[in-house]
Amino acid sequence: MKKIGYSQSNADHTMFYKRNMEEIKHLKSQLAREFEVKDLGQLRYFLGIEVSRGRKAIFLSQRKYVLDLLQETIMIGCRPATTPIDQNHRLIRDSGKPVDRKCYQRLVGKLIYLSHTRPDITFAVSLVSQFMHDPRSSHMDAVTRILHYLKGCPVKGLLYSCQGGLQVECYTDADWAGSLDDQRSTSGYCTFVGGNLVSWRSKKQTVVARSTAEAEFRSMAHGVCEVLWLRILLTELGLFRCSPLMLYCDNKAAIDIANNPVQHDRTKHVEIDRHFVKEKLDRGIICLPYVSSSTQIADMLTKGLLEKAFSIFCSKMGLYDVFTPSRGEVLVYNVIMEPTRDQTVNVQR
Repeated sequence: MKKIGYSQSNADHTMFYKRNMEEIKHLKSQLAREFEVKDLGQLRYFLGIEVSRGRKAIFLSQRKYVLDLLQETIMIGCRPATTPIDQNHRLIRDSGKPVDRKCYQRLVGKLIYLSHTRPDITFAVSLVSQFMHDPRSSHMDAVTRILHYLKGCPVKGLLYSCQGGLQVECYTDADWAGSLDDQRSTSGYCTFVGGNLVSWRSKKQTVVARSTAEAEFRSMAHGVCEVLWLRILLTELGLFRCSPLMLYCDNKAAIDIANNPVQHDRTKHVEIDRHFVKEKLDRGIICLPYVSSSTQIADMLTKGLLEKAFSIFCSKMGLYDVFTPSRGEVLVYNVIMEPTRDQTVNVQR
């Protein structure tokens, strides 16, 4: 790729780019000289991910992958669940009888891959993956609950549309001492570019936080790293606009720590993260507006939620079931999606 004039991205070493609108045809001819290639047209299906295109939007889903998974686990006829995990879940080590470890690991591995287009199951999958070394019956019950949820929405996926601008936004949140085994907190963040979800993460923190502010601040630092990476990537592609990166947090104490450099007693446990965030704040690279917990989208990446809140956050992330639009959904514009597998789909959002 470098030999034929492409530049390698510093943000993602597997990405090569060239700023030239006529390059696609030239690249195809160059690759045809080196390899035996075939032009399959527009992308429709790749590694289990289905791509549907419309005049105003692109829809990504793993519908066939989900249906195959339900068929394989003999869950295709199960009763659907409204959320992937119960709000008051109590998953701990050594809870219940041991189960087949290889079967558990294989099933959770499939769910991890599914979370590439399903941020709605990310927290639940992150939780059950913590027990891969010694799975018990209670952990398998949690995995089964995820499958029950998928039965009710196998087609749900991410809808990407042009909403004007390429503002980079990130929502960060933390569930303080959420783990019942070691009292560690769970960090979660999701980032948007131009109003479209591009990355998300749910992960248990590596150390115990002594307060909610400390847990939130560690999550905030992870969010800053993510938006800085997106800034580098967009700059290389010539798409970044000189505007602050928005980082939304629902913890006023964490925001105060980032803005006030003198809170030594409260910040000595997160000193490096504090200096890292404060430096980017002082240089005007990031902005830390406060959002209420009811509008904190990353909340669904740190804990189990009730059906109503969970559904609202899914919509805000751009998760839709375009084949069966939900009742009462506001119709903003019409998108005619290209049919897949002999289906004609009229999508209205």
